[in-house]
Amino acid sequence: MSFSTETKNELSRIASDSLCCKKAELSGIAKMAGSIQIVGYKKINLKISTELNSIARKVFKILKSNFNINTNIVVNKNQMLKRNNSYVLTVTSEMGSEELMKSLGLLDENKDFLPCHTVPSWVYEDEECKKAFIRGAFLGGGSISDPEKNYHLEFVASNEEFATSLMDLINSLGFNAKMVCRKNSYVVYLKESEQISDLLSLIGAFQALLSLQNTKILKQMRNNVNRIVNCETANLSKTVNAAVRQVENIKLIQQKMGINQLPQNLQQIALLRVENEDLTLKELGELLDPPISKSGVNHRLKKIEDIANELRNKEFDNESNDEN
Repeated sequence: MSFSTETKNELSRIASDSLCCKKAELSGIAKMAGSIQIVGYKKINLKISTELNSIARKVFKILKSNFNINTNIVVNKNQMLKRNNSYVLTVTSEMGSEELMKSLGLLDENKDFLPCHTVPSWVYEDEECKKAFIRGAFLGGGSISDPEKNYHLEFVASNEEFATSLMDLINSLGFNAKMVCRKNSYVVYLKESEQISDLLSLIGAFQALLSLQNTKILKQMRNNVNRIVNCETANLSKTVNAAVRQVENIKLIQQKMGINQLPQNLQQIALLRVENEDLTLKELGELLDPPISKSGVNHRLKKIEDIANELRNKEFDNESNDEN
């Protein structure tokens, strides 16, 4: 089961206490997942389709308990492409579809059969109704990506006017939702994890919120561990390369002039470095008697490097003179 499906199933179990919130939630579902069918002269049906039986049951209960409408849930089995079944509820003209659609803000109350493509004005009169409408819109046409992959929550609407109205409603609650056209649809979306978390909390998806936050923490921990490992790997590589270069310098000095020609303090660190190629500068310093600091060891090895470079330059000059 996808993260989006789990979230919708959780939201489907939320039961609003007030009639206005139930109506707002059903309006949000119908605006996103509903369609109007003309079936005769001044006769229209409202059809609501969903792929989740939990949403279908929720719509059925609201229609029955709050609008006294008894409808059936028809299951359409999809044999092609292994798609999910769809659950369809139809409110006919005889059941009072026109009155229901006007009540939900799907039809203009003053004009017969003229669709209304905005969030109903009465939704704005109550904060809880706003939340219920957004929850319904998510149930009807929303989705959320698995937070393991990326952070993305969206509402897919078929009408630009409604998508804009929904975006404005969401943003009126302090969000920064944006809209984009995708093929023949209009997508209202949030991409920031904090914004998505706040919206999930707002509409009551607390289990989904907890799962998202846990995943976010784990991802941050993995990223921190990776950064530490990468940093340590880079430091180790730097240390190894430096040690190899230091040993090469010492061997060159041994070959060209002999280590015993170096000052006593440089002889000590040179011999220790050759015998302990894998030790850090700090560890080399601790082996000396008396011990010296990391910067002290680095200073001595830098002097050895300068001597080795002088020998290299002298050898290069001699070879150039021989060629001339």
